[in-house]
Amino acid sequence: MTNHWLRCMQGILIRETLRFFQQRERFLAALVRPLVWLIVFAAGFRTALGLSIIEPYETYIPYEVYVVPGLAAMVILFNGMQSSLSLVYDREMGSMRMLLTTPLPRWYLIFCRLLAGSFVSILQVYAFLLIALAVGIDLPASGLVTLLPALLLGGLMLGSLGLVLAAAIKQLENFAGIMNFVIFPMFFLSSALYPLWKMQETSETLYWICQINPFTHVVEFIRFSLYWQVAPAHIGWSLLAFALFAGAALWIYSPARGLKGGGGPPGR
Repeated sequence: MTNHWLRCMQGILIRETLRFFQQRERFLAALVRPLVWLIVFAAGFRTALGLSIIEPYETYIPYEVYVVPGLAAMVILFNGMQSSLSLVYDREMGSMRMLLTTPLPRWYLIFCRLLAGSFVSILQVYAFLLIALAVGIDLPASGLVTLLPALLLGGLMLGSLGLVLAAAIKQLENFAGIMNFVIFPMFFLSSALYPLWKMQETSETLYWICQINPFTHVVEFIRFSLYWQVAPAHIGWSLLAFALFAGAALWIYSPARGLKGGGGPPGR
């Protein structure tokens, strides 16, 4: 039985990884977005956004150093949503429905799919961080190791959200609109591009929206992990969001229909 479970996980991981490497445009797009922010926008915002000493930093830092964890989380966010697009395609073509007909538990199949998406996200993030180091961004090299748990949890949490959103998409043409409605508010209403105390100076309401945004806690978990520090509150909120999104994804996926409301003939 254990061999069947491992073989299933291995198959899904290999399939998603090969799909990622075969789609070179997807890999380049995943790097272009954060690099544009890091190299182009950071140069303009560097003088406009002065930063005070905030945790986990022990001294003043340039803006491009502050923004790196947020851009790493952005890579995970976009990949999680893009994995949802592939899920919509799989649902229409029947491969996901075929997986649901296997004797393995439904929660395990969903977890394997999330894990595979997270693994691809982690590859993208490390590629981005290596380029950031190459262009002279001052990052702790040892933090690349302690960063891994934060990237994994962030990938699982945002991937679970993507699975939930995929249930609302019945046609591929609707994907872009729904994703933009989710991605951009989550990204800009967070601490990815600016510390929250700056948002608080402008609007108390927006500040509290940023505080309850689960993406904010993923960003801060990554930020603290990069500097060998533990952030219990951000870890706790990230775990809670993952549990809620994963539970919703597990409930939405029906072994008889593939996705509730997905239409079409049953998979069994």
